[in-house]
Amino acid sequence: MLAGAVVIQAVEAVGVLCASVLAGVDAGTGRSYHVNSGIALTVIGLATAAALGWVAAGLARARSWSRTPALLTQLFAGIVSIYLAQGHRYAWAIPGLVLAVAGFVTLLAPPSTRALSRALSEPPGPASDAGTGPDDGRRRRGR
Repeated sequence: MLAGAVVIQAVEAVGVLCASVLAGVDAGTGRSYHVNSGIALTVIGLATAAALGWVAAGLARARSWSRTPALLTQLFAGIVSIYLAQGHRYAWAIPGLVLAVAGFVTLLAPPSTRALSRALSEPPGPASDAGTGPDDGRRRRGR
């Protein structure tokens, strides 16, 4: 199930990248509402696509930190898809909504939950817990 979540997250990253490139082309050809806002939208979209790709890579490595941003991605994709459907943009709304629901299902499935929470339940090794104990590496007094 986690592999499905990785694919969905990656597809969403590519979708944002495509939309950003289209916004950049529109800004470059003068078809954007305002050139400066078109450039800003393109830069924000490219950064967002990179961040979504980073989260997909974290999911692929079953990193526990990647679950929350992936779930928030699905929530945001669902909200945007509903907004697009209200604006009669069904070509973007329906695939977005399908991806958001599938993303939630794959991320919240028990195998994915186990895989992403495994790192939290494993005890830290000797190299990783240095300096994190009650004394934080300070000398103990009175001994």
